[in-house]
Amino acid sequence: MIRALMFQGTGSDVGKTVLVAGFCRLAANHGLAVRPFKPQNMSNNAAVADDGGEIGRAQWLQALACRVPASVHMNPVLLKPQSETGSQVVVQGKVRGQARGRDYQKLKPELMSAVMDSFARVGEGADLVLVEGAGSPAEINLRAGDIANMGFATRAGVPVVLVGDIDRGGVIASVVGTHTILPEADRAMIAGYLINKFRGDVSLFDDGVSAIKRFTGWPCLGVVPWLKAAARLPAEDSVALERLVRGEARALKIAVPVLSRIANFDDFDPLKAEPEVDLVFVRPGEPLPADAGLVILPGSKSTISDLADFRRQGWDRDLAAHRRRGGAIIGICGGFQMLGRRVSDPEGLEGGVTEAEGLGLLDVDTEMAPEKTVRNSSARSAEHDVALSGYEIHLGVTHGPDSARPMTIIDGRPDGAISADGKVAGTYLHGLFDADAYRAKLLAGFGIRGGETDYRAMVDAALDEIAGELDRLVGFDRILAMAAETSR
Repeated sequence: MIRALMFQGTGSDVGKTVLVAGFCRLAANHGLAVRPFKPQNMSNNAAVADDGGEIGRAQWLQALACRVPASVHMNPVLLKPQSETGSQVVVQGKVRGQARGRDYQKLKPELMSAVMDSFARVGEGADLVLVEGAGSPAEINLRAGDIANMGFATRAGVPVVLVGDIDRGGVIASVVGTHTILPEADRAMIAGYLINKFRGDVSLFDDGVSAIKRFTGWPCLGVVPWLKAAARLPAEDSVALERLVRGEARALKIAVPVLSRIANFDDFDPLKAEPEVDLVFVRPGEPLPADAGLVILPGSKSTISDLADFRRQGWDRDLAAHRRRGGAIIGICGGFQMLGRRVSDPEGLEGGVTEAEGLGLLDVDTEMAPEKTVRNSSARSAEHDVALSGYEIHLGVTHGPDSARPMTIIDGRPDGAISADGKVAGTYLHGLFDADAYRAKLLAGFGIRGGETDYRAMVDAALDEIAGELDRLVGFDRILAMAAETSR
């Protein structure tokens, strides 16, 4: 038997990931063997699990909260959007293929067996499994064959806590509307609800609690305020980028263009935490800031498509001007590929366009290959000779004269490239900015101090802070009492 509890939202981005991570850490702090689980995730922010294969970064974070190694079974189905209508489908860590939205709906019933198999594996030896839903259970047009929300909950017999986001407004309607629209069998799975992201005097919502009780009969498990420590955690997906605002003027401005299929943008969280760094995510329609000292091209799930979009935004001209001014440029994974002379995809792995001219700032060429590289890696900075650790998730191999000056040494082999003058560099290694010593060396090159914050310790402390707040506001015993034993 598996003791489990599921958290579903009235919509996307209501804070489920942070709440599950917080309750995972709370359970771990109480001495329980706790594990996270998300049947289906849609995100280009992926991690490499300790047992090999891809999972969502959110489940990697939740495993960290549990103080256990991350497993592909914690997120058995990962969808990585490649276009407006299609995604790469990753099942139990391995790429299964591509599917358009309508085709995927037909595929979902077949994936339920993988979901249930992974749920059983995650539950082995666990005292508690905390499950995160995706989107909203009220999307009843997707209910047939559902594996992400009530389809899983009813199949596995896992009770549900519904999470509403009061910060976006209309939370009473969203909770009551979910109750109204759900079929009776699904409605019966909901044991209570949480109101999340409250600002101000909580007592002002007392009448709201009464109204929801009157319409639904569901108990309120707590009103959770805006958890400030959540800002120190990696964001789950690019929805979070829409709310980022530019900070105060600081010693070094670093600009990151928000690509259409941006991937693994949490690479930049350690830089965002640096007190002397103003990290600016540049949205479509905005120019790259002329006063940036460093421009970093992020990872991409669709390099050729994003390269075309990069040019449509005029960012290629902005980047060329930045280069002429002597500004520094770094490319990570797909961003590294874009910096080269040419990107070719002879088998059409990313889409219909099979070749594109790169930005020409590194003397290298990239060719996409069917075999995907997915691995955690130990590395060193070739330029600064400091230890790095991170992961690789990419299609393609990159070679050329600038590769003779590698940016990193990954597992003993040269990786990436640096231009002859040292101003432009690229690597396939995600997570290199996590290394405090590397950040210190990088920022010292711009004449500022950095790397004095232990980034991983900061994330760990944030998880403990959130766990403490949830214990005070909701209560661990209350959450544990709601979890039910379910059969595997």
